[in-house]
Amino acid sequence: MEISDIRIRRILQEGRLRAVVSLTIDSAVALHDIKVVQGDERLFVAMPSRRDETGAYRDIVHPISVEARRQIETRILEAYEEFISAQ
Repeated sequence: MEISDIRIRRILQEGRLRAVVSLTIDSAVALHDIKVVQGDERLFVAMPSRRDETGAYRDIVHPISVEARRQIETRILEAYEEFISAQ
């Protein structure tokens, strides 16, 4: 899997949500509405989700393997930090 593009779509200053990101994989598949969230101890990446009929949130798309999740999260957080430091 090659992450071919990461775009920081929106930066937020208030609340725990810090950014909304789009990601392109293998120049073939785009994932939108990935969130960078400030957790209690660190930033983390939340995959796109929607609320189901019971009110619970369910991921629309998510990595299957631990390695894929690590790669996606690492690249997104690096892009976010780079974007923030350039401002």
